[in-house]
Amino acid sequence: MALLAVLWTVAALSIIATGITRSIRSESRAVVQARQEVEAQALGEGAIQIALQALLASNQPVSKVLLTEVVYRGVAMQVQVMPLSGLIDINMATPPLLERLLVVAGGLSPDAAQTAAQSIVQTRLGRTSRGGALSFEAPEDLLQVPGIDYDLYARLADLLTADVRGTGRVNPMAAPIGVLTVLAGGNTAVAAQIAAARDAGQVGVDTSALDSNLLDASVSRRMQVQARVPMADGGYVRISRSVALDARTPDGAPWHTFRATVGVEPLARKNP
Repeated sequence: MALLAVLWTVAALSIIATGITRSIRSESRAVVQARQEVEAQALGEGAIQIALQALLASNQPVSKVLLTEVVYRGVAMQVQVMPLSGLIDINMATPPLLERLLVVAGGLSPDAAQTAAQSIVQTRLGRTSRGGALSFEAPEDLLQVPGIDYDLYARLADLLTADVRGTGRVNPMAAPIGVLTVLAGGNTAVAAQIAAARDAGQVGVDTSALDSNLLDASVSRRMQVQARVPMADGGYVRISRSVALDARTPDGAPWHTFRATVGVEPLARKNP
């Protein structure tokens, strides 16, 4: 009996030791991951600053999506500069554009999309307690609209802005592929063809397959600048900043950052 008690004690201690070891390893991995993400965020911020400085130095209007590679502290990062006029402005978009967005990108039926679009318009036309217009301050505010749950919002988020202050229409030369697909009524082939011609620098890109009532050629001084920072595991950290190039900050910076997000893009693993 004494021997059995000793064996049971040893077994129990072994299990506890194994659990503690696994816990320590898990915590160590979490600390390393957190440190890498902080370092990646700093690198991405630096790459964005370099890209914005080059953009201002060129003194050229940005009318389409620009992709460039920035090397900072020995790390090569892809930086994308996109005028916000290429996104769908939830404060100004017309009901037909909202309905198409909700059908193509949101996956709703036409009837459900019409109802949701009407709810969005009614919400943004509301009044604050002081009598001012109740506009959306950020895309996340869509979650306050009846019928818009998180799953639906997540399918739309990358295509939206609340900061253009324009006509409510979209500049296809500045639009990401997801917005082009919405403008093409879900025709991915048309969207890909337009994006390829535009990104190749083709003059006079044919956009006749898109609904002209939803298009605009205006140039915005408000940009979304995104840096993809590579991680050791093959994934990326995405640092995104929305900036106004025509607004100086109190500290003298030649642009104003009014929105900032950080996201992790994990390594895509193939199924065995």
